[in-house]
Amino acid sequence: MKSVKEAQDTIIKFSKKGASESIAFEDCLNRMLAEGVFADRDAPPFDRVAMDGIAIQSEQLLKRQRFFIEDIQAAGQEQKKLKNPENCLEVMTGAVLPYNTDCVIPYERITIDNGIAALDSTAHKSFQNIHKKGVDAKKGDQLLPAGTWVHPGVKGVLATTGLTMVKVVKSPTIMICSTGDELVPIENKPLPHQIRRSNVYMLQAALKDLNIEAETTHLPDDKPKLKTAIKELLRDYDVLLFSGAVSKGKYDFLPVVFQELGVQIHIHGVKQKPGKPFLFGSQGEKFVFGFPGNPTSTLVCFHAYFKLWLKQHWGIKDILTFGHLDKDIVFNKPVTNHLLVMTSTEDGKLLAKPIANSGSGDWVHLALADAFLSLPSEQSEFKKGEIFPITYLHKNSF
Repeated sequence: MKSVKEAQDTIIKFSKKGASESIAFEDCLNRMLAEGVFADRDAPPFDRVAMDGIAIQSEQLLKRQRFFIEDIQAAGQEQKKLKNPENCLEVMTGAVLPYNTDCVIPYERITIDNGIAALDSTAHKSFQNIHKKGVDAKKGDQLLPAGTWVHPGVKGVLATTGLTMVKVVKSPTIMICSTGDELVPIENKPLPHQIRRSNVYMLQAALKDLNIEAETTHLPDDKPKLKTAIKELLRDYDVLLFSGAVSKGKYDFLPVVFQELGVQIHIHGVKQKPGKPFLFGSQGEKFVFGFPGNPTSTLVCFHAYFKLWLKQHWGIKDILTFGHLDKDIVFNKPVTNHLLVMTSTEDGKLLAKPIANSGSGDWVHLALADAFLSLPSEQSEFKKGEIFPITYLHKNSF
């Protein structure tokens, strides 16, 4: 049985960056750039007016405080010219700086009467309130490196470069499989010995949070049928996520079925709570993740292991985040304890308040948690204020 660190190292060992694909600009949010993005022109592409006001020749400030308004330079108009250096042009934010001017004075610093702009003082200087051409980037400069996660600000940069198609790391195709004859569709009224399927929809939502669409299916507790179905799924999908059937029960057929199908099992059992029976295997470029069937075990293992694999696939560096434990906790079992918590911020500290629950099958209290702390196996007593690695259970930046 592996430690959590050994299991995560194994996941990384069998992971690699995915292939690339070109997608429409409209669809690139929350995707990983597969190649660098370069400026197709200077940024900004012209001397740009940064405030509404008037444009003048700064050397005139030594001679006068009143300027006749010749014309208006609006954003989107071709560059106009100041004909008389003793005059000015009204200018709007985003406009091209008029030819023959080098200073913009905002409306707040002037008064206009009968077409004459009067300054409140001569304490102005050349190139004030002007966003100079090429100051942010020159044509051909790299604006974004490969491996950049596309958030709204990045998408804005992509738009300014005119990229209608964007090359991103291809997301894996994923099938989420529930197992167990006790499970029925959510629209059914369960019999006393049955429960509705929920884990597959929880995992589907977790993937949707990561901008990945995944399909779901249900497999029966029947070894021959499992083998036939999984053989087809391995052919059609890059990754299979399983909920249940990976422990030591009489109907936990998955480990044996994987071996018979030529899936190499790299991990089966981790010194952790919850999620001890976690399984990870591969068949060439195909991967299987077996999560224990209790909902907390399923979600914790998804974030601790599958999300780690996905980061490698996308080329994202895994960076630990830490939270401060909000109360004293004691665990006597020498395993890594993934403690469900609700987070908050106080005095700049990320606080993690433990969520009381009745175990990994308690889906009611799982819904109250937004993260889990990973408490090391070497300790049994954990004090309020100590910091430990924290993993979020819902949408969060990588």
